[in-house]
Amino acid sequence: MALPESRPDPAGEQRASGTSAVEIVQVRNKADLDRFIRVPWRIYRDDPQWVPPLVFERRQHLDRAANPFFGHAEVQFWLALRGGEPVGRISAQIDQAALDQHRDATGHFGFLEAEDDGETFAALLRTAEDWLRDRGMRGVRGPFSLSINDESGLLIQGYERPPSLMMGHARPYYAGRLEDQGYAKVRDLIAYDFDVVTARSVPRAVRRLVDNLAKRPNVTVRRLRKSQLGRDLKAVLEVFNDAWSNNWGFIPFSEVEIAKIAKDMKPLIREDFVCIVEIDGDPAAFALALPDLNEAMADLDGALLPFGWAKLLYRLKAGKITRVRMPLMGVRKKYQGGAMGAGLAYTVIEKVHENVRRAGYKGAELSWVLEDNLPARKVIEAAGGVPYKTYRIYEKALA
Repeated sequence: MALPESRPDPAGEQRASGTSAVEIVQVRNKADLDRFIRVPWRIYRDDPQWVPPLVFERRQHLDRAANPFFGHAEVQFWLALRGGEPVGRISAQIDQAALDQHRDATGHFGFLEAEDDGETFAALLRTAEDWLRDRGMRGVRGPFSLSINDESGLLIQGYERPPSLMMGHARPYYAGRLEDQGYAKVRDLIAYDFDVVTARSVPRAVRRLVDNLAKRPNVTVRRLRKSQLGRDLKAVLEVFNDAWSNNWGFIPFSEVEIAKIAKDMKPLIREDFVCIVEIDGDPAAFALALPDLNEAMADLDGALLPFGWAKLLYRLKAGKITRVRMPLMGVRKKYQGGAMGAGLAYTVIEKVHENVRRAGYKGAELSWVLEDNLPARKVIEAAGGVPYKTYRIYEKALA
């Protein structure tokens, strides 16, 4: 496994380790990286809602050779040690794709986990800030692990429910510790909960939109075709890039990233859990749902060997997973803002939920949606979505 490439920063390390009991050290080798990955086991050991991630998947995510993010970003990771034992971690990243998109000289932090101690949070954040400042960044924003297209935001509401697939968890004290270090809210991200079993009466106007759209001769509503999985996923991610391009914080998926997503999602994707609407043969809108593997992973403790794979596959095939997560949906910009856009959005959500229900699933999470994306929120809530978790993006100026 190729470790994320980094430039040693002895000065930064010395600055951070000057606190009395906490030492900050760079991740320099595979053993360090494994300790970095394992920090959450210490932080959440008595939290019944936390779901241990699969260790092999985290290694892949942080592998420079495997994750295309590292092709356009510089990244450094650190551990906080107390008495030689890891008590925290953090990353700092300079994402050239984000800089090209927003031109704001803002670096990012991520993977923040730490014991409930102000000294530990201060040392970790100061180390990341110094590293970014030394490389010309004028601000820091996060958490992003690694980018806004990965796990984003700090959970600030909804601790009583476990996280869904590819969503984060946090301790309630994290927000206060960040704010103590000068970090302020820049945006909130909303996760919606759906009961897909209980029938919901759709407003008459909404039903007309959906029915009228279905009657148009140039409109096709179809499922994904696994026989052309790569082509279909590329098409829907291109719709995603177009649909969300005007949203705050948006960073487009690159061609290489789209190919990686298609490869990673292939084992999980069901044809009937992806709805694509085409207008005149071109994809105009889509929604994609995945079984929420977190339900099946909670007792695996991050390990697939010796029996984890068998348990995971059995639970996936035997209907032991009751929820899905809808991580991706979108309507092309040219259709947004009117009846056509609303009809397209309702259509893809309704069709996916209908198929999820038929498959025996009971609930769904649609996440995430920017708090100020009011048109999307209106559609989602009219379709039955209830806000139930909030994730916050923080930022701080680097003087």
